[in-house]
Amino acid sequence: MDGTIEKFVIYLHDVKKTSKNTEVSYERDLRKAAAYFREQGIEDVSEISETNLNSYMLYLERENFAPSTVSRSVAAMRMFFQYLVKEKRIAEDPSEHLHPPKAEKKMPEILTVEEVDLLLRQPDAKSAKGLRDRAMLELLYATGIRVSELIHLRSSDLHLQMGYITCTDEGHERIIPFGTAAKRALEAYFKGAREQLCPGGSCHYLFTNCSGSVMSRQGFWKVLKGYAKSAGITKDITPHTLRHSFAAHMIQNGADLRSVQEMMGHADIATTQMYLNLELYKMKDTYAKAHPRK
Repeated sequence: MDGTIEKFVIYLHDVKKTSKNTEVSYERDLRKAAAYFREQGIEDVSEISETNLNSYMLYLERENFAPSTVSRSVAAMRMFFQYLVKEKRIAEDPSEHLHPPKAEKKMPEILTVEEVDLLLRQPDAKSAKGLRDRAMLELLYATGIRVSELIHLRSSDLHLQMGYITCTDEGHERIIPFGTAAKRALEAYFKGAREQLCPGGSCHYLFTNCSGSVMSRQGFWKVLKGYAKSAGITKDITPHTLRHSFAAHMIQNGADLRSVQEMMGHADIATTQMYLNLELYKMKDTYAKAHPRK
């Protein structure tokens, strides 16, 4: 099989124009499979059946390979056998009904209310950057908008006195309210930082970097990571963490799913329901730990 695998990798490179990483990964996965089949007494690709492939998948799962590794191996097998059919090395594709394992859905990382409060207290209120950062973090947690939406908010999207922002997502405009904490942080930002970061009000964006240009997603992530570290928060915080925390805390405190769905801009309420499931999971975990007859 080794010679056939080598020809297949050349085919990937020359015909399919795959990346070097894909070629290396597929070759490694196929050679691992070839070694398994040799141990089963199978030397030629034409001898491999659908049953053999299913047995190999079960072997990978028994050996506790990660679902992502098994899925990649399935992808390699399917591409390999399609190539063999195309080259008329085999008459039928034994991998036709081979499917990757269902990916395990990971629950998003959620901060506690206390952790959010600690995080939001980190920016230095005596500097323009600190006032900007506090306003951004407060608004993000107050509205649950995406980081991409936050950094592209325009000054005209903010209705400070009325306490809401407008977000446009694929032509659909959302009106999202915010509370007094975010309002105070925004007022402090306009009073003590906006003019320094955006002299003469020449910037269209509500928040800018220190050069007066639109902030990048990576730039905001760096800011967030720095404050998480100074707050002593060890959870793996991403730009989406405050968005997830907003939704989870809203639902925990009685907000209805439809309202949260609208504020977050979810097309399907099933996406929003994840946060309700998160709360049920937390309750089950608490029950399992605390109930005397679990």
